[in-house]
Amino acid sequence: MTSPADEILDIVDENDQVVGQSPRGEAYAKGLRHRCVFIQARDAEGRLFVHRRTSTKLVFPSLYDMWVGGVVGAGESYDDAALREAEEELGVCGLPSPRFLFKFLYDDGAGRTWWSAVYEVRCELPVSPQVEEVAWHAFLPEAEVERRLKEWEWVPDGLAAYERLLSARPAFEDEAP
Repeated sequence: MTSPADEILDIVDENDQVVGQSPRGEAYAKGLRHRCVFIQARDAEGRLFVHRRTSTKLVFPSLYDMWVGGVVGAGESYDDAALREAEEELGVCGLPSPRFLFKFLYDDGAGRTWWSAVYEVRCELPVSPQVEEVAWHAFLPEAEVERRLKEWEWVPDGLAAYERLLSARPAFEDEAP
């Protein structure tokens, strides 16, 4: 089995155009811009899937996250990566295709930068998250997530995605079928 650090990623420029490829570990170490997906998973009652990352994660170990997702592999589309990552991290098979919401360039100013495609999906299946990825999980009401924002240490890119989602939410609600 290959290490996550050996996974090949597309390296992209500020316009999200592929300019090369690199192993994930090297991309992280050198601060090479790549692609990621963020999927907000909700259960049948509308609660958000929240988890704490394992201490072995390459980026943001042991922090809380309100998204499932991860890197987009070399040659993989954002949509394909969103479905793959959601099913892998939730430990389910047969999810509906996540709905694309928006894309943004995450840049923490300290060498961590990636294009981030944000999705949502309804997960009405029993979840069984990967123990390599998820140390703790629960579906929480959004009001509780809001309260926990001040108490728990969250992944910074996930917070950036959440803030953008909250500011854009009225537009997405207008588009809902």
